[in-house]
Amino acid sequence: MGMTAWRRAGVCLTAAAVVVGVAGCQDGAPAGAEGRQTRNEMTKVLQAAFENTSEAKSAKVRMTMTMAGSGSMELSGVQGWDPGVMDVTMKTSGVMADDPDVPEKVRMIMVDDVVYMDAGAEQAAEMDGKRWMRMDFAAMAEEAGDAELRKRMAGGLENLNQDPAQQIALLLESPSLKHVGPEEIDGVRTQHYEGTLSFEEMADADESFDLLSEAERQELLADAEKSGMKGYDTQVWVNEDDYPVKMVIGMRTPQGTINLTSDYSDYGARAEVETPPARDTFDFVEMLKELEGLGADSGAGLSA
Repeated sequence: MGMTAWRRAGVCLTAAAVVVGVAGCQDGAPAGAEGRQTRNEMTKVLQAAFENTSEAKSAKVRMTMTMAGSGSMELSGVQGWDPGVMDVTMKTSGVMADDPDVPEKVRMIMVDDVVYMDAGAEQAAEMDGKRWMRMDFAAMAEEAGDAELRKRMAGGLENLNQDPAQQIALLLESPSLKHVGPEEIDGVRTQHYEGTLSFEEMADADESFDLLSEAERQELLADAEKSGMKGYDTQVWVNEDDYPVKMVIGMRTPQGTINLTSDYSDYGARAEVETPPARDTFDFVEMLKELEGLGADSGAGLSA
């Protein structure tokens, strides 16, 4: 496989890893209006939004991820939860799109915790017609032989699968939950809510952290503190039918802020996502083994 294909595959992997691993918070929100709701009133609205979204199981989604110094990434398509599936098209801009080897658009499919990235026609030409890169992150962690990495990867996939209902459930756990006030989003009347969770509070509320032992959990919390990671903020805009139409999550780090804005519509939209045929896919782990084999052969030839 040519170097261009390897670089393109690397770009696809990086994008998928960023999407899988993202967690979030948003810097300050606009000032609220008069007539803010009480805690009981907020809980009633958000509980209804949680129940409606859980029952819908899917929606059309447009996500925009911005990363300090790296440009932005937009994903649009359909997302389903219970089970978690996605079929989206990803577009990049800014620094991320400056590399000539980065395709303008990439289709990404996720089914059964496995991500498929369309690496493009040029990739297919160098891979016997196979243009879809298959990335089983759990298998990749297993291959690495790192138990903690396996657990963290499972948690990352849980974040990717996480539906807006689960985000609302986390928001309800926030001791700083606040009703910002009424706002219009794309002509739709909504109520705006926001709240912050510290990393430790989020770990307590998010069931994916139950995969970690107490020692691993404490180590993760210590690592987060050392890295300068701040608390998580979530904002949600709920329409008059008690569905979230917009959510903003992100994470502030010493390296900059990662923001993920999600716009939802057409709750209950069909999310029958199909994986690409096996004949059109190549496995990323196997590709790495191939590369390692080529390197070993080259080294053996030099030593001889």
